[in-house]
Amino acid sequence: MQHSPPRTAIIGAGISGLTAGKMLKDYRVPYTTFEASDRIGGNWAFGNPNGHSSAYRSLHIDTSKHRLSFKDFPIPEHYPSFPHHTEVKSYLDAYASAFGLLENIEFNNGVAHAARRDGGGWEIEDQAGTRREFDLLVVANGHHWDPRLPEFPGTFTGDEIHSHHYIDPQEPLELTGKRILVVGIGNSAADITVELSSKALQNRVTLSTRSSAWIVPKYIAGQPGDKLFRTNPYVPLSWQRKVAQMLAPVLGTDPTKYGLPAPNHKLFEAHPTQSVELPLRLGSGDVVPKPNVSRLDGKTVHFEDGTHDDFDVIVYATGYNITFPFFDPDVISAPGNHIRLYKRIFKPGMSDVAFMGFAQAIPTLFPFVECQSRLLAAYAVGRYALPSVGQMESAIDADQQLHAGHCTDRPRHTQQVDYFLYEHDIRTRELPAGAKRAMAHQARATAGATA
Repeated sequence: MQHSPPRTAIIGAGISGLTAGKMLKDYRVPYTTFEASDRIGGNWAFGNPNGHSSAYRSLHIDTSKHRLSFKDFPIPEHYPSFPHHTEVKSYLDAYASAFGLLENIEFNNGVAHAARRDGGGWEIEDQAGTRREFDLLVVANGHHWDPRLPEFPGTFTGDEIHSHHYIDPQEPLELTGKRILVVGIGNSAADITVELSSKALQNRVTLSTRSSAWIVPKYIAGQPGDKLFRTNPYVPLSWQRKVAQMLAPVLGTDPTKYGLPAPNHKLFEAHPTQSVELPLRLGSGDVVPKPNVSRLDGKTVHFEDGTHDDFDVIVYATGYNITFPFFDPDVISAPGNHIRLYKRIFKPGMSDVAFMGFAQAIPTLFPFVECQSRLLAAYAVGRYALPSVGQMESAIDADQQLHAGHCTDRPRHTQQVDYFLYEHDIRTRELPAGAKRAMAHQARATAGATA
C-alpha cells in the first residue's frame, strides 16, 4: 500500500524549521513554512523584525564550530572556533541556499491560529487572514523569545530590561556611568556582565544569582573544551558526571573561588556557565558578586545575605518561557515549561503534530534538530511509526529521568537533553524500531485490503 506524503505546515524558519524543511524536501514531502519575519535564522538573525532574536551585538556562540556543524553541511573551516552571530547567520543563509529552502518559505506571513480539525489535520490561519488545511503540523517557533521575569517582592523605580532586549551599552538604554545589577548567571548573564563592567564604560556592575553556577572554561589545554569531551552512551551517565566532578577543581570551575555564592548543586546537576572573562572580572573587582535578591524598594535592592545597595538599572537574564501563541491553551500549552513529548517530538495522542527544537540540548541545538529532522521525515513518509500512547508516556518518563533526573528543579531544566545519548538512541534504537512498526502496520493494512 502506497503511503501518500502529508501536506505539511512548518511554523518558523529558524534552525529548527530550516532543518525540518530540508529533510522533508529530501523525502519529497510537500510543505509550506510560515515565517513571521522577512528573513530566516530566528534567534540568530540579529535585530530580527519579528522580535524573536535574543542576540546582542557582541554575541559569540558558546559552542565551538566543531560541535555546531550540521552533518550534511559542514561549517566553513575558516570560521573561528567560537563564531560571531553574524557568522552563524551566514552559515544558515548558505545552508538554506544550498538546499533550495527559501522557495518553500512564506515570509512576513506567520501563523495567527492553528486549529485541529475533526478527524485529524489542522486548519491554519495565517497573518494575511487566509485559511488553509494541512495533514501534518511541525511546530518550530523556538523557545528563546518570550522572556521570563522573576517575581521579587516590592517595586524597583529605576530602569528594568530583560536580556532578550539588550543590544549593547547604548541600546536600548544608555549604560555608561551607571549602577547596574545583572540578575542571573547563565551564558547571557555572564556575557552582558563582562561587557558592561569594562572600565571604559565607568559602570559599577553587580551580579546576583539565586543558585550560582559552575563556570566551565571554553578552552582546555589550548583546545575548545567541547571538542575534547563527549558523552559515551555505553557508560552510565552518573559515572561520567563523577569523573567530570573530580576534574572540576583543576579546571577552575568552582564559583566560590571568584567570590560568587556556592552552587546549590553539583557540577552538571544544572546547566553550567561557559565564560573565560567572568572569573577575571570578578577577580579584578570589576564585578561585585551577590546572592539572590530578597526585596526591591525604590532604587534600593536588598539581597539574601542581608546587604543592600542602590542601582539605576536591573538587567534580568532569567530565561524564557515556552510559548505557543497560535494554539488555544486547552489544545497545547507548556505550563512551567513542561510539555510531554515522545523523543522531544511527538505529543501522545496527537499523531498530526510534531515539535522541533524544544530542548536545552547539550552541547548545542544544531545537530540535535538535524537528528530530529531525520525521524520527522521518516515518519512523514511512513517509514517510521509511533508506538502506542501508553508506551510513549512510559518512554517520556524514562527519557526525562535519564536526561534531566539529576538536574535541579528549574524551568530551564525541563527540556534538558544530552545530544550524544539522544542521537545514539534515535539512530541505533528508535529509527529501526519505528521502521519495524511501520512495516507491521503496512502488512496489516494490506492484509485487510485483500481480505
